[in-house]
Amino acid sequence: MEARKLLHAVDAVRDIERELVRISTSRPQWTNLVMAVDSRVDKTLSILRPQALTDYRALLASLGWPPSLSSQDTENQIPNPLVLMNKENKERYSQSFQALCALQHVQGNRELRLCQTAEVTPALADLKYFNRTACFDNGLWAIDELVHPIASRMEYHFAKWSEQPEFIFTLVYKITKDFMDGVDDVLQPLIDQARLVGLSAKESWVTGMVKMLVGYLERQIFPALVCSYQDHATVGKPEVDSSWMHLNDVMISFDKRMQLLADSGIQKIASLSEGLSRSLSAFSIYTEHPDWLQIWADVELSSAQDKLKSEMEDETNWSCSGQHDQLGHMENSMKFLLSTREDYKAPPVCEFVIKTALSMVERGRALPNRGMQIQYNRSSSVRFLNDFFLVLRERCEALQLSNTALEDQSLSKTSCAINAARYCENVLREWDEDTTFLDMGPQGSLFTDEISFLVKLGTNYLEQILSSVLLEFEDLSWEYVQNIGSWSGQTILDDQTLDEENAGVSPGFVASLDVLTDRTTKLKRYLNSKDFLDLWRSIAEGLDYFIYSSIRWGEVSFSDPGAIQLRVDTKALLHIFRPFCSRPEAFLPFLSESLKLLTVKRSDAQCLLEMLMDDTKSDNCLKHQGLHHVNASQAAKILSSRKFCG
Repeated sequence: MEARKLLHAVDAVRDIERELVRISTSRPQWTNLVMAVDSRVDKTLSILRPQALTDYRALLASLGWPPSLSSQDTENQIPNPLVLMNKENKERYSQSFQALCALQHVQGNRELRLCQTAEVTPALADLKYFNRTACFDNGLWAIDELVHPIASRMEYHFAKWSEQPEFIFTLVYKITKDFMDGVDDVLQPLIDQARLVGLSAKESWVTGMVKMLVGYLERQIFPALVCSYQDHATVGKPEVDSSWMHLNDVMISFDKRMQLLADSGIQKIASLSEGLSRSLSAFSIYTEHPDWLQIWADVELSSAQDKLKSEMEDETNWSCSGQHDQLGHMENSMKFLLSTREDYKAPPVCEFVIKTALSMVERGRALPNRGMQIQYNRSSSVRFLNDFFLVLRERCEALQLSNTALEDQSLSKTSCAINAARYCENVLREWDEDTTFLDMGPQGSLFTDEISFLVKLGTNYLEQILSSVLLEFEDLSWEYVQNIGSWSGQTILDDQTLDEENAGVSPGFVASLDVLTDRTTKLKRYLNSKDFLDLWRSIAEGLDYFIYSSIRWGEVSFSDPGAIQLRVDTKALLHIFRPFCSRPEAFLPFLSESLKLLTVKRSDAQCLLEMLMDDTKSDNCLKHQGLHHVNASQAAKILSSRKFCG
């Protein structure tokens, strides 16, 4: 069929389409008539398209397409028959090209109308939705017909490179690039003349070549790799895994190079950051083969786990930055805006884990749609991170922090694991805010479960450290605390000891203070500054509650020396926390307020006691005295425990 006759036929179909659209709109009850006409048009198109393609192929063959791809030709740029056409042939080709495009366009418009009709006609509901240019989404027929005859010649070379896939990709890229100028110079004007707005000859050419390559990979390369993988699935074989990873590396590089060929001058490289379209990506092969995608993810995971195992076996990679610091000169090193691994005092192995996971994520971005990226990441990077987080928990569990004694090694290793968890948590939160990870998981977060796990892990083991420190202090100071307020006058030898500056710490309290000093100093050295801040405050509050609640207020009797001794001991306790805070009294409020009440004058104490017994005045009385933690009843008991001399 001549090109002009085909164009006349296409014009006739287009006129019929317009009339059918008018009737469908103005006479919706004439559905049966419209369907009958559609059936006859479909029969006509089923004849037109094969004949048009046959004529187009014959014309290409007469023009010398495809060119020879012999080895001597492939060393240099291959001559393009489309560029070498004379005026007469160029005119013939132009008419044939535009006629085929017109046929594809009118068929696309029909499918668009049928899809719209499907909203009313359930029988058509399974048709794919088409927008105005959707019929060209998978390429132009006219350009695909340029690719097909080249493919058969290229596959001759492909067969020799089954073990060296990079050569296959290189040849496809070279052929695509060699003909790119001709495609742009010859075919783009024809597309513009056909009024196919928004369509790019370059992109259609690249799309056709990529589809051709994907078809070959799907038939010849991937099935062989899958068989090898399955044969060694139970015992594993490094060569098979390496082949999978190498092939995907080559595909990533190939996609980027092909995208650059397809991009127009306006788009440039910006589209690379947004991912490749499905039709332009060699990774579209995974769309129809999710089981192959799973194998790739498993291979990536296995490779990363093997590397991590080697890293973890070296204990120096578990060493936190603070473990080798000197105990002195730390007072001014507090930092609360943490970002780097060093800030968090996390071990070097964490950096390896994060970089490895991020590398897997970056490789997964080559996949052409969000669903495939989610599947890949959940099966590779997320599982890899989860495995490492379980190792962190196991290291903590293996230490088994004692309730009554904290070994230095246990303290340092647990702190290191907590730092690792906090650093990884921070990185995952930053990733979740990145557009790369948006809508990849529940509530838009890919790492919701992982972040929750890390938060819980860090919190649980901080609580264990806190509990161990408090229980250790309680065990060492139990006898001392039970005797607070029961000190006999024999402890005070003369009036000189009433001076706080000359009074020493109670002997029974010294050991517990020494151990507490050691623990807090080491915790400051080992833990990241944020967690240490929370921890030392919690320790102070825990000690405050323990000592205050252990004193039998109302039963014991504090003499002047006894009150001063408690004040001296409390100052010694506060001194431990003073390097971390200018007013540590704020974190031992009950002891501080108790001492304030114990050291008031006799006349003031009696007046206060009377006011505290009056419910109408007690609250104002406490506020006036600057007491915000002990209530009226507690304050009254404290005052009643005061024994004044003379």
